[in-house]
Amino acid sequence: MAQTDGDREVDRKTEWAEARTDWAEDRTLLANERTFAGWMRTGMAALAVAIGLKAVFGDFDPTWLAKAVASIFIVIGVLIFAASAHEARKAQSRITSHDAEAQGARRMLILALLLSLGAIATGAILWLL
Repeated sequence: MAQTDGDREVDRKTEWAEARTDWAEDRTLLANERTFAGWMRTGMAALAVAIGLKAVFGDFDPTWLAKAVASIFIVIGVLIFAASAHEARKAQSRITSHDAEAQGARRMLILALLLSLGAIATGAILWLL
């Protein structure tokens, strides 16, 4: 049986709808990557506050209090890194990539782990100073 013009029009509209859905998923995947990067920057800002506290309150007495406050910001940074990696991995598991080539969830996890290790090392150095 031959396809009518109406059938071809329906097929074409269906293809366009599927293409738009695929592009929307790609945009969402890339938005997830940008959100992850934003949270990484926020975690790094928390570390910068911790280091800044040491610079500003270097001769603060008692020194343990300034170090404790700096440690709070380091812990906040590590929690941000962990939460962002977890949420990015969850989002990527629900989204299918079509044309976009976003960062892999494994790479995001490795980056979050490395930044967390750096934050913990920064905290150790601050306590040794």
